[in-house]
Amino acid sequence: MGQKVNPYGLRLGIIYPWKSNWYAGRDYAEHLHEDIWIRKHIRERLARAGISSIDIERKGDQIWVYIRTARPGIVIGRKGAEVDRLRRDIERVTKKRVDVKVEDMNSAASEARPETDATLLAQGVAEQLAGRVSFRRAMRRAVQTAMRAGALGVRVQCAGRLGGAEMSRREWYREGRVPLHTLRAKIDFGTAEAKTTFGVIGVKVWVYHGDEIPAAEQETERLRARALAQATSAAGASTGALIDNPVEAEELEAEAEPIVPVVPVEPEPELEAEAGAEPDAGGSSEEGEA
Repeated sequence: MGQKVNPYGLRLGIIYPWKSNWYAGRDYAEHLHEDIWIRKHIRERLARAGISSIDIERKGDQIWVYIRTARPGIVIGRKGAEVDRLRRDIERVTKKRVDVKVEDMNSAASEARPETDATLLAQGVAEQLAGRVSFRRAMRRAVQTAMRAGALGVRVQCAGRLGGAEMSRREWYREGRVPLHTLRAKIDFGTAEAKTTFGVIGVKVWVYHGDEIPAAEQETERLRARALAQATSAAGASTGALIDNPVEAEELEAEAEPIVPVVPVEPEPELEAEAGAEPDAGGSSEEGEA
């Protein structure tokens, strides 16, 4: 009862990759604190930029920072001034060469959409709560927006002094299904805080995007299908339904088809006699007429 776990951390290494990609020995703690500072600094400086996630990669003395945002114009700034300012701040703290790259979530190449991103939905609800909007209306609006954009399930939860009440409480709305115990379920999780005149209200959002089969399980299923195909092809059965690749299925079907030899059929003697008598009958009738 009550043991909560972050949905991203629970699925880390199964269907989700790491948000920081680097290897370190004795300087592991130093790199970890630098990553924490980089993310905190970017989110504080660009609070209104609609930042969904910040990924960090390191190689030697080079750092790459990938910012995924719904408002790239605010992150880039006029003629790239804001990005350059961010890069200089990070280089001053880390003493390394830094490259900041901005990814637009509104582009067609992006998989995530701003309407179904849990972090952006939580930020939107928090901004509305700070603007004195009813928390029920803000939560319902976030759920309807995500479901209309194609999400399979959404859950929004607010906790704190809701409506200015003396006693803090927690309320949530859910639509669709959000299978938190299913490891292959792609659950997007985001949080935000709304600083109101009567205290801080926390917002949590879960968005279900469907299932994703892990790569290791896909390889296992592929090997199992190939083994079953080889076993059944030896018995002469068709195995196209067990193979995911259509080219492999056609090759196995061609190997499994038995070659039937063509044997010429000899005509029966009675039919040969009737065929030989027909021209004689026709010749005699012609002679009689003559």
